[in-house]
Amino acid sequence: MANLDFEIPDTTALKNSKVAIIWVLGGPGSGKGTQCDKIVEKYGFSHISTGDLLRADVASGSERGKALEQVMKEGQLVSAKVVLGLLAEKMLNELPNTKGYLIDGYPRELSQGEEFEKNIGPCGLVLYFEASDDTLVERLLKRALSSGRQDDNEETIKKRLNTFHTHNDPIVQKYAAKTKKISAEDTPENIFAQVVEAIDALIK
Repeated sequence: MANLDFEIPDTTALKNSKVAIIWVLGGPGSGKGTQCDKIVEKYGFSHISTGDLLRADVASGSERGKALEQVMKEGQLVSAKVVLGLLAEKMLNELPNTKGYLIDGYPRELSQGEEFEKNIGPCGLVLYFEASDDTLVERLLKRALSSGRQDDNEETIKKRLNTFHTHNDPIVQKYAAKTKKISAEDTPENIFAQVVEAIDALIK
């Protein structure tokens, strides 16, 4: 995947900014996007979904986009350096106007988290939305009826969940002191109340 490799931009401005950085973790279908929308509305943070960044690159039709599309169709993880580079570019673009960052669906494995903190800046809080695999599969299959996404089929969903658990557990263990676990099986309102409590503790 050499054609996917590119240099990470200079992130000095991000490191010096002291803007709050929050990682938002949870399996596919755990409702991260819904909660991120609520956080953006309340706090004026920038919501950056690595999935959206990757899909935008695929939609561009570039050589890198085509290679990314193949990887994502197979339910595999995209090169860590590519994702980090895309994230850094987006965060730098948002820096003049943001009050904080919600990094949605990232890091996907422990080494990504370590590289992020080394290259971009420290994460202040990890929000982890937990739900059972049965709940996530059911939600994603329902979403597939209207989304038209090629990766929303049962076989790929189960692969994605397996990949998620394998890589996510070590992150939650390593960053346990920064992690707030929230049940994604609760109502959106109750979930958000816990989110607000965690973010207020971080930014005060």
